[in-house]
This record gives sequence, structure tokens and C-alpha cells, in this order.
Amino acid sequence: MKSLRIVFAGTPEFASAHLQAVLDSQHEVIAVYTQPDRPAGRGRKLKPSPVKELALQHEIPVFQPLSLKKDEEARQQLADLKPDLMIVVAYGLILPQSVLDIPKHGCINVHGSILPRWRGAAPIQRAVEAGDKESGVTIMQMDVGLDTGDMLLKAICPINDTDTSANLHDRLIEVGQPALIETVNAFAEGTVKAEKQDDSLANYAHKMSKEEAVLDWNKPAAELDCRVRAFNPWPVTTTQMDDVSIRVWDATRVEEDYDISPEAAPGTIVKADKEGIDVACAEGLLRLKNVQLSGSRAMAVQDILNSRKEMFATGKVFN
Repeated sequence: MKSLRIVFAGTPEFASAHLQAVLDSQHEVIAVYTQPDRPAGRGRKLKPSPVKELALQHEIPVFQPLSLKKDEEARQQLADLKPDLMIVVAYGLILPQSVLDIPKHGCINVHGSILPRWRGAAPIQRAVEAGDKESGVTIMQMDVGLDTGDMLLKAICPINDTDTSANLHDRLIEVGQPALIETVNAFAEGTVKAEKQDDSLANYAHKMSKEEAVLDWNKPAAELDCRVRAFNPWPVTTTQMDDVSIRVWDATRVEEDYDISPEAAPGTIVKADKEGIDVACAEGLLRLKNVQLSGSRAMAVQDILNSRKEMFATGKVFN
């Protein structure tokens, strides 16, 4: 099989895991593009992206332009590399047509959704939030649209009832890595097959926000269950009790039936014990299992009740 000259563009851990898969293949990574170093931590020191760290470990040239759309010199720099293929995974920069046309086989993208179900920045989180039963990875040929290119290969991954975005993220890496290498090999062998997307089935997976993370107890428990899992590990759902902010890391809707006072308005605690804190919703109950009070660490509800039992007494209401 012919070894392809590959330029890899990506930034977070999801991207670095796919870069590792390419490094482990017979293909040659000739350069890496990633976002500029960002301030991080208490000291706000500049921190390289996971993709940059991995590239430097393998002594691969790293380029960090602020833009490929407006920077003609950066585009010429890419053209001078004469790549066969450019792989883009959660890069974070818009690639204009002038860049997409540079590699011999164009640019391909590893997208964390079965397209066209979720296009956009947060497909993993939005799939969990929506209660989808499956997700996956789509390898697509890039065009100037937002995740609108032809699909080259799809790898399916189920979403379990207890999955968080973090869990699903890790499993999508496991299915995405071999899917990416299979696609790159198909380019090398000249056996690539493309499938058009059905635009009528597309949804936009916009970025997560802290404003969305506030739990609305006037929603059904099933919907809040999905939201708690979708917003883990970021930005984490929140609620309040007695003016204390509480982050909810783990919760589940209550399946078993027991009598609830008809006066239990949404947000009311109807039971609190070692199993969790059961809260009335517009429909059903949500059981809080792991929470974090402001200024403290995340803890199992059983441990919090040992010292804060009165705070979460039956009949009290989250606001």
C-alpha cells in the first residue's frame, strides 16, 4: 500500500487520539496544525494543545496560525508541504476552499456524530441531551459548508442510559481511530466511496453554555436526566438550595413508584436517604446521586447528608 503524506489539523484530546492512530499507521505525518497556546491553570501560563504536545514528542513540525482564511502566507506554507491528504479533527479554524483544494485528495474530517444527525461544535453532548440511542463517528470529505461534505465511512456506537458526554467521548475515540485509518487506506488504494448527506435530517449542535446548565424543575425528569449526563464533564448542571449553588454531577430518573404528596411542586424534595435526593419534576422524579456544594468537592449524596441533612430535608424546594 502506498504511504500518504499527511498534514494533521486538530486541537483537543479527541484530536490527539486520532493523530496517534495515524502515527501508528504506515502513513507519514509531515506536519501538524493546531490552535495557538492558551492560558491555563491558576498561573494562567500558556499551555500547548494535546495535539501539539503529541506532535512535539514525535518531532513533527507544528504550525499555529491564527487564521487560514485570511493569512495568505500560512496558506502558502501549507501548499509548500505538498500533502496528499489533510486530516481535520476538532481543529477550531474555518478552512476556506483555497485550503481544501491544496492536498492532492483534499481534506477529510472526523466528526463525532452519525451525520447528518448532529452538525456543529457539540455533537457528542447534544446527542446525549436529546436522548439519542446511538451515536458514532463519520469520516467525511470536507467542503466549505458546516459538516455538509460527502460521507466516506460511518462507525456506529450505542448510547447507554447511564452514559455521560465523557463516557461517550472516550468510546467514540475507540470507533473513530480504526474508521479514520480505514478511510486513509482507501485513499491510498483508490477505493474511496462517497455518500451525499440528506440535509433534511440535519440538526445544529451548538456549543454548550453555562446558562443552559441551570436545571429547570418544570421539565420532565427524563429530560433533566439526559441534561445532567450531557453536561458532564462541562459545564455541569446546577441548581440552588438556600442560596447555596449546587453542581449536579450524577443523577437518574426514579423508575420505582411510591406515593408523592400532590402538593409536591417541581423542585420539591420528596425523599432524601443513602440512595439519593429525590426531587419532584414536571413529570416524574429525578434522583440526585453525586453533587458539589460551592466551595467543596463533589461527593456522593450519602456523604453530604451526614453533615447537611437539614439542608436537604423532605419538603424543601430547590430554586
